[in-house]
Amino acid sequence: MAPFELLYGRKCRAPIYWEEVGERMIEGPELVQITNEKVSVAREKLKEAQSRQKSYADRHRRELEFNEGDRVFLKVSPCRGVRRFGIKGKLSPRFIGPFEILDRVGESSYRLALPPQLSHVHNVFHISLLRGYNYHPLHVVNYPLHLIHEDLSLEEEPEAILDRQERVMRRKTIPFVKVLWKNHSAREATWEMEDPIRSQYPNMFTS
Repeated sequence: MAPFELLYGRKCRAPIYWEEVGERMIEGPELVQITNEKVSVAREKLKEAQSRQKSYADRHRRELEFNEGDRVFLKVSPCRGVRRFGIKGKLSPRFIGPFEILDRVGESSYRLALPPQLSHVHNVFHISLLRGYNYHPLHVVNYPLHLIHEDLSLEEEPEAILDRQERVMRRKTIPFVKVLWKNHSAREATWEMEDPIRSQYPNMFTS
């Protein structure tokens, strides 16, 4: 007698038995067959769900392709120059360039001719980071290229303080300032705690 049966007074049902609850015991090939059928059904349902998700994504995917010699812009990710909860927040992406395409690498990546200032950056980029030469020129900024990091991020500096207010947080009154960041519009200004901004950029508070 098995320990389970000795303890509970009935035989243990295998957890892979998905038929109706009862005392009928399935053994050997019959149990394997039922289990395989259930697994097969589950796999088919997963395939159907994945197919639906792919069709939804394909509806919004752009078919983008470049040729050797084309010139493209490269997306960079500006970050605020101050930390909030230990993390540097991201600002809206911007584009640098244009750069010439040297060749295609695989199905969806391209090698760019980067200037010497970007020699520390790997010159092969996924197509999602590239934009055609005529793509929204207002978003293109002449960044100092040596300030761009290997992961295509860079720290932005504040340009002006637009507003100031005090907020009560955990029974403490904390001053906040609305910061306008360089190369970004006023609608992208962010509220930051005043003390870190004052400590890192004291010149912003000199009258």
